[in-house]
Amino acid sequence: MKHAYIFPGQGAQFPGMGKELFEKSTQAQEYFYQANEILGFSISEIMFEGSDEDLKQTKVTQPAIFVHSVVRALIQEDFAPDMVAGHSLGEFSALVASKALSFTDGLYLVSQRAQAMQKACELSPSTMAAVLGLEDTVVEGVCRGIESEVVLPANYNSPGQIVISGTYLGVELATEALKEAGAKRVIPLAVGGAFHSPLMQPAQDELERAIQQTEFNKITCPIYQNVNGQPSIEVVTIKNNLVDQLTSPVRWTQSVAKMLNDGATHFTECGPGRVLQGLVKKVSRDVEVNGLS
Repeated sequence: MKHAYIFPGQGAQFPGMGKELFEKSTQAQEYFYQANEILGFSISEIMFEGSDEDLKQTKVTQPAIFVHSVVRALIQEDFAPDMVAGHSLGEFSALVASKALSFTDGLYLVSQRAQAMQKACELSPSTMAAVLGLEDTVVEGVCRGIESEVVLPANYNSPGQIVISGTYLGVELATEALKEAGAKRVIPLAVGGAFHSPLMQPAQDELERAIQQTEFNKITCPIYQNVNGQPSIEVVTIKNNLVDQLTSPVRWTQSVAKMLNDGATHFTECGPGRVLQGLVKKVSRDVEVNGLS
C-alpha cells in the first residue's frame, strides 16, 4: 500500500484561499509572511481578500496556488508521501513537499515561471480548449491535420478529456474538426495563452536559466513528472523535465496510471480545489482519494 500526494495547477484558485490555514497555524503564518517578502508584494492579502479577477493575474495565480498547496503539505504532521506528482505548476509544489526544493527556491522559480509565461502570452496571443468524449488518438490526429496553424494536445487530463493548445485560429479550426469527429463538447478555456505548446518557447528559455542556477536536494520519494508520466529521483532528470514541461503536454492520465501500477492505493490532493481527485477517479474508480485544502 502506497500513499500518493498530488498537487493542483492553474485554475484551482478561489477568493479567500489560504485564509483558514493562516488563521489556525502559526507555522503557516510564517510561510505566508516569507512568501510576501520573496515576491515583493502581499500575496496573502490578495489570496485572502482579493477578487476572482485579482487572482486571475498570472503573476498572482501561480504563486498563490503554490503557496496554498505547499503550506498545506508542510504543516501536516503525518505528511510522509511514498510518491508525489503535480499538474503543471503543481510539479513545483510537489518538489518542495518532497524536499527536492526549499520553499524559498520553489517560490522563486514559480514566480519566474509565471512572469516568463505572461511575457510569452503577450508575444503570441493564443488560447486553449477542453475536448470531451474523444479518444486521445483522434484528438492527436485532428491536431496533426491542421498544418497551417499551431494546435496540439496540451493536457491529457483523464480518459476522454484532453485540453488542446495553440493559436486562436488553430484552436478554432480544431474545434470545428473535433466536433465533426464526434466530440461531446469542446469548451474554450479562460486562459492567457497556449500553455504547454511550442508558443511557450520564450518562457522555457527564460525558465531554464533559472532552474539550472537553482540548487536541488535529494528527493525523499519519486516524483512522477508531466513530460513522460514516469517516476524521477535524479536531480539532472528532474531539472530537464521541469524545463521541457513548458512546451510539452502534461501527461496526467499516464502519470496516474503509472502511479497505480507502481502500487498507489490512496491519492491525496494537497491544495485548493478538488479537480485532481475527480481526474484520478476517472482513471480508476476503485482507488481511495481525498483532499487537504
